[in-house]
Amino acid sequence: MQQAVLFDPLLPWPVLWAAIALAALLVSFALWRGLRGWWLRGLAAAVLLFALANPSLQTEDRTALTDIVLLVVDRSSSQNISDRPDQIQTAIDQMSARISTRPNTELKIVELEDAPGDGGTQLMTRLSEALAEEPRARVAGAVLLSDGQLHDIEHAPDMPAPLHLLLTGKTTDWDRRLIVSNAPAFAIMGEPVTLTLRIEDQGNVPTNLGGLTTLEISVDGSEPRPFTVPVGEDLELPVTLPHGGMNVIQFSVHPVDGELTDRNNSAVVQINGVRDRLRVLLVSGEPHPGERTWRNLLKSDSSVDLVHFTIMRPPEKQDRTPVNELSLIAFPTRELFLDKINDFDLIIFDRYKLRGILPSLYLDNVRQYVEGGGAVLIAAGPDFASADSLFRSPLGEIIPATPTSRVLEEGYRPMISELGARHPVTEGLEAFSPEGPEGPEWGRWFRLVEVAETSGTTVMTGTEDRPLLVLDRVGDGRIALMASDHAWLWSRGFEGGGPQLELLRRLAHWLMKEPELEEEALFATAQGQDMFITRRSLGEDVPELEITNPDGTTTARVMDQDSPGKFTTQYAGPEIGLYRLKQGDKEAVIALGPAAPREFEETIATTDKLDDTLRATRGGSIRLEDGFPTIRNVRPGRPAAGRGWIGLTPRNAFVTTDVRIASLVPAWLFLMLAAALSLGAWLWEGRR
Repeated sequence: MQQAVLFDPLLPWPVLWAAIALAALLVSFALWRGLRGWWLRGLAAAVLLFALANPSLQTEDRTALTDIVLLVVDRSSSQNISDRPDQIQTAIDQMSARISTRPNTELKIVELEDAPGDGGTQLMTRLSEALAEEPRARVAGAVLLSDGQLHDIEHAPDMPAPLHLLLTGKTTDWDRRLIVSNAPAFAIMGEPVTLTLRIEDQGNVPTNLGGLTTLEISVDGSEPRPFTVPVGEDLELPVTLPHGGMNVIQFSVHPVDGELTDRNNSAVVQINGVRDRLRVLLVSGEPHPGERTWRNLLKSDSSVDLVHFTIMRPPEKQDRTPVNELSLIAFPTRELFLDKINDFDLIIFDRYKLRGILPSLYLDNVRQYVEGGGAVLIAAGPDFASADSLFRSPLGEIIPATPTSRVLEEGYRPMISELGARHPVTEGLEAFSPEGPEGPEWGRWFRLVEVAETSGTTVMTGTEDRPLLVLDRVGDGRIALMASDHAWLWSRGFEGGGPQLELLRRLAHWLMKEPELEEEALFATAQGQDMFITRRSLGEDVPELEITNPDGTTTARVMDQDSPGKFTTQYAGPEIGLYRLKQGDKEAVIALGPAAPREFEETIATTDKLDDTLRATRGGSIRLEDGFPTIRNVRPGRPAAGRGWIGLTPRNAFVTTDVRIASLVPAWLFLMLAAALSLGAWLWEGRR
C-alpha cells in the first residue's frame, strides 16, 4: 500500500495564487502597522487558503512485479562446432538455477539460428526483438550466450539495464580457413580469369605448423588436382573455363588435427562461361533471296563477327568483261579453309555447289574441322540434288542425309516432328505463331530437296513427313542440314510468316554448343537453399535422379515431365555446400550458398565486437571455460560486472490494483480553525 497527499484546488490555480499574494500583502500591512495579532491573522489566512487548495489523501494498493532477465542463446552454425553445444546447455541450466533462487525474478530465454540468405548471426536484432516484447521498466538485465561473432552490431538496442556476454569457446582454439576474396560471376571462354585466394590461420595457432599446405582444385566435380601453396599469403590463381555455361570450381584444403572445424576449409565458386565474339563464316553459292535472311540474322547479334562471301562470278563465266571493270574480290580460299578455319565457331554453306572454287582438299579440311569440334550448317538448294552437290564432296561422309536427286516444287507447311517436339532447337516453336485447326499456322514453303535420313535426328518435316531439318553430332562437332532454301518466305511474312529468326537463332546456338540447347542435359539452378533441377532428354522417360549432399548422404528423386523433353524436380538443400547430381550417364554439380558462408569466416570466440556495447551498459564478459559467474544486485549507474560476477539492476516494478482518495481534513475543521484564529486576533488587539 502506498499513500500520497494530492491537491485539487476549489479555485483555479491562478486565482489561488493571487489570493495567497493578497493575504501575504495584508499580513505584511498589519505587521507594518504594529498590530499585535498579525501572526494570528496570517494563520487564519493560511488555513483558509489551505482549505481552498483542497488537500486529499490518495491510497494505492500495489502488487509487485517480477524483474525480467533476458537470456539470448546464439545457436548459429559457428556455435555447433567443437564442444560449444555442451557449453551452451550447461550455461542455460546454471543460469536457470541461479535465477530461480533470486526472489521476484524470472528468466526469459530466446534463441536464434542462422539468418536467411547468408545473413550470419543477427544477435543484436534478436535482442532488440526480445526487448520489444517485454516492458522496459521490468528488465533487470540481459545476457548473451554466444561466441561473440555477430554481423549486426550496428543494430544494438538502447538497453535499460546491464548487458553481459557469456563467451563460449576456449582460449586454445585455432582454425584454418580458405577465403575466396575475388571471384567473378562471368568469364570469357578461352581467356584466363584471375581468382584471389588466401589460406589463413586464426586463433592460438600451434607453433609446429609449417608454412605450406596442399590446395586441391576440382572443376565440375572432376578429380581434384593438388597444388602446394603458402599459408597466410594472397594467391593469384589464373583459371581458363573449360566450357560455356556454368562452371563449378571447388577449392579445398586438407583439415589439420586440432583445428576447430573443416567446414571453412573449402569454397565453391560458380562462374558462367560466355563467348566473347562468335566468328561465323557464311558462304553463299550464288545470290538469292534467302542469303539476306542469314545475313540479317547474324548481323542483328552484336556478339557475332560475320565473314560473308557470295560467289557472284564463278570461274567458268566468260562474258568478255574487262578485268579492270570488275568490282569483285577474289575468294581467299586458302586463308579461310586452311590457315584460319579453326578460328571460326560456325561455317554456313548457303546453296553452295561444287564449282571448282573449293578443292576437295579444302572441303576435307572442313570435315576434319567438324570432327575436331567445329560446326557446319548446310542450307540446301536445288543444286544439293544434282551432280554438283556438296554431298559428292568429302563433306558427304558427315552429312546426316542422302539426297535422292528429287526436288519437290510444291507448297507445304513445315511441321515439327515427334522428336522435334522434344528437341530444344524446335521445342515450343508453336508458341511463336497462332494455332490453327491442324497446328501452328505457319506460312508455306514451296521447295523441298528430298533426302533420306542416314544418321542424326529429324526435328522438322515437309511434304508427306519427308525430312526438312536434320541434326547430327560428328566426333566432337556438329552438323545440320536444312533441305530447303525457302526459310526467307517466313521473314517476308508470306501467309503470316513463321518463327524463322527464333528457329535459325536456336539452330546456330545449338551448333555452337550453347549449354541451354543441349538435347541430353542435366542442370540445376539455385534460389536460396532450393534447387530447381531440369533434365532434357529425347526419351519418353528418364531414370531416377540421385542427389549427393555435401556430407555424403544421398537422396533419390523421381523427375516429372513438365513438357515434351523436359523433366523437372525441386529439392531443398539441408545445408550450404556442393551437391552432386547423377542420372544415368549424366552428371552435374551445383553449389548452394555463398563461396564462403559468413558463419564460418571467423570461428574463434572473441569479445572484440561487443566490448563497446557492453561497456556502454556497464556490463561485462565472462568466459565459460573459467566457470559460471555469480549474480549480484547493483544500483543503476554503478559498474555491473567484475571478476567472476555479473550484476542485475532490481527494477521494483509494480501494478496498481486499487486507488482511494479521501479529504485530508474535514471542511468544518478548516472553518473552525480559521474562525478561532480570526477571533483570537480581534480579542487580543481589542484588549489593548
